[in-house]
Amino acid sequence: MASRRGFLRIVGSSAVVLAAGGTWFSMTREPKAALAPWALAGQGYADPRLFAFSYGILAPNPHNRQPWMVDLVGDKEAVLYCDPERLLPETDPFNRQITVGLGCFLELTRLAALERGVDMKVTPFPDGAPESHLDGRPVAHLSFQETGVAKDPLFESVLSRRSNKEPYDMSQTVSPQSLSALLTEAGLTLEAAGTVDPQEVDALRELAWRAYLIEMTTPRTLQESIDLMRFGKNEINANPDGIDLGGPMLEAMARTGLLTEETMADTQSTAFKTGSDMYGKMIRSAMGHVWLITPDNSRLHQLEAGANWLRLNLKATQLGLAIHPLSQALQEYPEMADLYEEIHARFGATGGKTVQMFARIGYGKEVAPKPRWKLETRLI
Repeated sequence: MASRRGFLRIVGSSAVVLAAGGTWFSMTREPKAALAPWALAGQGYADPRLFAFSYGILAPNPHNRQPWMVDLVGDKEAVLYCDPERLLPETDPFNRQITVGLGCFLELTRLAALERGVDMKVTPFPDGAPESHLDGRPVAHLSFQETGVAKDPLFESVLSRRSNKEPYDMSQTVSPQSLSALLTEAGLTLEAAGTVDPQEVDALRELAWRAYLIEMTTPRTLQESIDLMRFGKNEINANPDGIDLGGPMLEAMARTGLLTEETMADTQSTAFKTGSDMYGKMIRSAMGHVWLITPDNSRLHQLEAGANWLRLNLKATQLGLAIHPLSQALQEYPEMADLYEEIHARFGATGGKTVQMFARIGYGKEVAPKPRWKLETRLI
């Protein structure tokens, strides 16, 4: 595969790089710079494609890798590619989760285009769908047509949507009626289910915790996360992707040397134990769980799962629910195989069906948006 710079050097093409290294983006050292895309979404874009993409980059995606690259074609088309440098080879060896994230990006971009009366038609994998791993072929061809199509009411929640990685309020139960509204009113196209039954929720909390421990005690999968950790405001601002570790306590630990890449890799360290304790509190505060199942594990259904997950997120926001994906048990590496089979059997995903997303729900405090790269266009 060609390098990124060669890959994007297309004569006569205006390339939009929506996730890339520092050489492609001008970042300041102000803490607010990493969050600027949330405030700037939709601002100052005459081209409806750029307007839509400025929202698309706010989509949820695994480990906040933001793997999207877009090439503008003519006046009304674009091609989406996956940035090969933003994969997760250890925890996502077949690029399934990354593909789901790209599906989130496509759906959010489509909803934003509707706000401008533009219908975005998606042709997935126009040059064929890669089977084992994503490659240099396009993920989707996009065609934008101004047709005056109706807006989607879910869009009003785009800027409020969060993956809420905080402990939830365990004094507030999620009612069966709220769960039903979440699953039936989001306009989903896939099999979606969930539970707020206390016994089932408790069993799923335990399953999620076991999966987390496997990921965190398998050296290579742990290291993949560590390599993507951004410690404190300066690192988050300089590299607004990956796993942001901010806030007073974590920044204090970073300043005193208790929180470093080395200490996080030591499962006996204070930093590792503090991180595990924080994540355990999140998992065990779940007041319900939801999941999405596809008929098979094809690339097309992975993209569709992403679109459905984005819509489920937005509907949860409208309902005042917090939602947080728990992806560990769905990961396809050998150490996770037993739990992968267990969660599929528990959810009745047999005969080739695949659980694409699994998440906890509840009620939680408002959280800050995730850092994002700024959208910038360059004529290559």
